[in-house]
Amino acid sequence: MLRYRMWAARKGRMKNVGHLVYHIVVILLSAGIAVSLPVTLRYITRKVSALWAFAENEQIFMVIVEIAIAVLLVLLVNHIARAWKDRKFASMAESAGLNLVANARGFFSRKRVKELKERTGFGRDVMVIGSTGYRTFVDPAGDLHQALQNSRQARIMLLDPLKEGAISRAKSIPDPDVSPESFREQIIRSIDFLKGLKAAQKNVRLKLYQDMPLFKLAILGDYACLRHYHTGLHVDDLPEFVFKHDHDPGSLYNPLYQYFLSRWQDPSLPEYDLETDELVYRDRSGNETRRERFNDVTMEFGDAVVERELALTA
Repeated sequence: MLRYRMWAARKGRMKNVGHLVYHIVVILLSAGIAVSLPVTLRYITRKVSALWAFAENEQIFMVIVEIAIAVLLVLLVNHIARAWKDRKFASMAESAGLNLVANARGFFSRKRVKELKERTGFGRDVMVIGSTGYRTFVDPAGDLHQALQNSRQARIMLLDPLKEGAISRAKSIPDPDVSPESFREQIIRSIDFLKGLKAAQKNVRLKLYQDMPLFKLAILGDYACLRHYHTGLHVDDLPEFVFKHDHDPGSLYNPLYQYFLSRWQDPSLPEYDLETDELVYRDRSGNETRRERFNDVTMEFGDAVVERELALTA
């Protein structure tokens, strides 16, 4: 114990000596700066005077200085105007609830959106409106592949592969790899994927709609991710807008959320029973009215109607 006290006292004295040395060094530096300040100022003054005398007699130099100052002023004014404009647009985007815009070819912005979907979809309700759903959640590289598997509940709306909406959308894309047959195949594979999630005790529900797709919408917790379907273009070639839920009544998150609910509650849209491969129709109160086998539904091709049986694998 005595040895420890001696060690502590020695350490305290060394600490005090260190503080004393520090203060002495600071005082010496301050004194040195104070002493050298008049000499430094006289030196700077002489240099400035010599430069001004040279510049005053050199017209070319004065012209160059004037041009440089004019250019700097133009750049400064443009920068201020652009900053003001950007601030105005940022304020408008914030009032609309816009949180992020991911360009189709923006690698880092696309990566940020995918990470956001995976993070916000974990243990949350996921609501999706899409066309085939294959690139969205069936493909392992899809934005919602992990989010859907980790979600608490999923409600998904896809095109009915046998109706005119899916056929018209496929024909509107000038890509030889896109056809009504490829569209139907992708939708069937998406249904198979959802059936696998259902078999794994995931709370997954699917509805099929018949009209041309308007929006590709994914709502994950407090975020709504939106793209629009444009005739003649892949939806992946268009930017994606991410809106965040807040208490601002001007935010677009709320109407997007209501849009999904209104589509989901539409009694004309049948729910696909992932266990029995049946289309379930309900009234506005949610009561079941009838069922029909999905394999027995007719496939529409314009005015002609062709019957085809779809083999759905579990």
